[in-house]
Amino acid sequence: MKFTASQIAGILEGEVEGNPEISVDKLARIEEGEAGSLTFLSNPKYTPYIYTTEASITIVSKDFVPEHNLNTTLIKVDDAYQSFSKLLEYYDQVKNYKDGIETPVFISETAVYGEGHYIGAFAYIGNDVVLGKNVKIYPNVYIGDKVTLGDNVVVFAGAKIYSETVIGNNCVIHSGAIIGADGFGFAPNSNGEYTKIPQTGNVILEDNVDVGAGTTIDRATMGSTILRKGAKLDNQIQIAHNVEIGENTVIAAQTGVAGSTKIGKNCMIGGQVGIVGHIVIGDRVKIQAQSGIGRNVKDDEILQGSPALNYGDYNKSYVHFKNLPQTIKKVNQLEKKINDN
Repeated sequence: MKFTASQIAGILEGEVEGNPEISVDKLARIEEGEAGSLTFLSNPKYTPYIYTTEASITIVSKDFVPEHNLNTTLIKVDDAYQSFSKLLEYYDQVKNYKDGIETPVFISETAVYGEGHYIGAFAYIGNDVVLGKNVKIYPNVYIGDKVTLGDNVVVFAGAKIYSETVIGNNCVIHSGAIIGADGFGFAPNSNGEYTKIPQTGNVILEDNVDVGAGTTIDRATMGSTILRKGAKLDNQIQIAHNVEIGENTVIAAQTGVAGSTKIGKNCMIGGQVGIVGHIVIGDRVKIQAQSGIGRNVKDDEILQGSPALNYGDYNKSYVHFKNLPQTIKKVNQLEKKINDN
């Protein structure tokens, strides 16, 4: 699919400097640009590449003034990075556009779906399911009974959404994600065996939530497991029953959050973080990768380590950790001198 410079400028509300009819059909990094490709410049350290790039079109900010001759047509915008991101989103929508219902599928007679829908082959849509407008269900997706999906939701191939899950508008569920599986609830009996505790709640994803591939979000024992507006989960994350994740909190891959923990808004949690159950993590908290969180965390804390320490304290302590063998050697030498005397 080809786009001309003038078409791209129209999408981005930008201005063309160069050939408005030159066309592109692929994207490239500025240092790897070639004829027929589109690139962008936002980081000043990449400025030298704009004079050597072979990319046909380059998106730049309006304050960019070339110091040498260029071989690329410019599209000037208010913010090159944001505009390029907007163009990627537009390109992705065009590239992945699908509509209609493929065969074979199973759609319950009691299911309701809005206009602009796409339901891929071998999908299963259960009883009393409600799908909003422009919902895209890719092949091999399972949607259980009484699930509700808002407008503009995308569920990629192989995802499983268990019964009574509620998903808001503009959410993306990637392949292999499982939403609404039973929480890990078992109680020991007098024989030392474990009896399953029924998980009668559900999962709620508010608007603009992204769930990565292979991520699991368990239904609540009672009530709801909730991801608030704008929360973003990476791949292969475990969210246990009755967890609540605040607005615009982002969590990187392989993190696990145990049951009934509440995480605040605008938090940033690195990969492979382990968080125990029944604690409260405040707003704007930052947790470095591979940290272990076993206590309540106040607003704006930055943590690292396992068990996690204050980020600054951890870095100071680490200086001593890595020098521990030399320190022990010196202590032993001092003890020997004392004993010899």
